Amino acid sequence: MLDTIGNVLSFSLYEGLVFGFVAIGIYLTFRVLGFPDLTVDGSFTLGAAITGVLIVIGVNPFLATLAAFGVGLCAGLATSLLNTKLRIPALLAGILMMVALYSINLRVMGGANVSLLREVTIFDQVFEWLGLGADVWYAELILAGALVVIVFLILNWFLRTEIGLALRATGDNEQMVRGLGADTDMTTILGVSISNGLVALAGAVVAQGQGFADVGMGIGMIVMGLASVIIGEALFRPRGVARLLLAVIGGTFVYRLMITIALRLGMAPGDLKLITALLVIIALAIPYIQKKVRRQWLPPAAKW
Repeated sequence: MLDTIGNVLSFSLYEGLVFGFVAIGIYLTFRVLGFPDLTVDGSFTLGAAITGVLIVIGVNPFLATLAAFGVGLCAGLATSLLNTKLRIPALLAGILMMVALYSINLRVMGGANVSLLREVTIFDQVFEWLGLGADVWYAELILAGALVVIVFLILNWFLRTEIGLALRATGDNEQMVRGLGADTDMTTILGVSISNGLVALAGAVVAQGQGFADVGMGIGMIVMGLASVIIGEALFRPRGVARLLLAVIGGTFVYRLMITIALRLGMAPGDLKLITALLVIIALAIPYIQKKVRRQWLPPAAKW
């Protein structure tokens, strides 16, 4: 029993850390910028595809993972340019890029999938450096945790800089930022690019962890990321940049834990979308229920 609980927690923690990159990326666009970006379903697979192909042809896996982050930046750049320069609505720009990336990913991989089962990945190299076997339960957690710490420290610093503050202010009040002389188009481009870079990085790590990249592996990433963000905000009520980032990662862990428990209890994989919807509904209802219990809820003002 204890072994089963430990396996579930460790597996959920690993997935929470890895998919936390997706949740952070979606948090940057949806919450910070107010930019409904659907590119992530395609950029996640793009990161996995680029990494898989580069590793197969003999490129160092760390360089291949870094390249995935770079192509993710390019995908986000394309989406943001469609919005800021061609004035295509953000939602439509994301949909267009998501559709285009499906064909691009097929071209990159030369087919529907790429196998990495016999290739050297970042996990293999880290295991070798640390003298650990792949069967050690915490081996993958070490690498995933190290990557999350690096990204967390960089983002925590960046969002406190002058550019980072302008990026955060753009989502709150774009007109005010323009009035202060800042280029909101540039902050939008920067934020969307970083977001998709992080999502592609997650795709690269997931592909190496599971041993293959598949053209359909990014389907539903936007839903998973939004669910993680909403759950994290509802459960942890964060204040400040550092706590917000930690809450998003915590929400991803809770989401993956619920999914893992549901599968362990025998639910069919086809029911996962229903589980996700229920988790989001519960997370959104928690603040309302708390206010009702404390008698703090006020009905919205009447519309005349």
